[in-house]
Amino acid sequence: MSRRSAAKKRPLKYDPIYRNRVVNMLVNRIMKHGKRALAYQILYRAVKKIGEKRKRNPLPVLRRAISQLTPPVAVKAKRKRKSTRHVPIEISQRKGIVLAIRWLLAASRKRLGKNMAFKLSSEIMDAAKGTGGAIRKKEATYKMAKANKAFAYLR
Repeated sequence: MSRRSAAKKRPLKYDPIYRNRVVNMLVNRIMKHGKRALAYQILYRAVKKIGEKRKRNPLPVLRRAISQLTPPVAVKAKRKRKSTRHVPIEISQRKGIVLAIRWLLAASRKRLGKNMAFKLSSEIMDAAKGTGGAIRKKEATYKMAKANKAFAYLR
C-alpha cells in the first residue's frame, strides 16, 4: 500500500429518511458490531422524542446542537524531549463535527436513563440549549487549549 499521498476522502452518504449527512454520521458512530438497523432505530426514536417535545421539525435542534458542540481548536499531545505537551491546533469543520458527534454520544452513554434513545434525545436537547456533558467537554478542551497557548510554536 503506497503511503506517498493522503487517502482521498470518500463522499458522505445521506440517511434514507431525513436526507442529511450529519444524521448518517451519527448513525455510523452509534453503530456497534455492525448493527446499522439498530443504530437507525435508536437515532430515529431519539429524533421522534425531540419532535414530540418541540412539536416542530427536530432537525434544526440537531443541527443547532452539533454547531454548539463544534470546537474551533483542539489539543494534540506532542512529545518534546522527555515531556509531553498539549499543543493547541486549529481543526477543520469536518473534524470539528466528528469531535462534536463523538462527545455527544459519549455524554449520552454516561447519562442515567431508560434506554439509549431517551438518553440521546435529552443530551441533544441539552446541547442545543448550551448545557450538558458534551458542552462541558467542549469547554474543558477550549480551556486546555487556551492554557497551553504558549506551546503553539510546536505545531
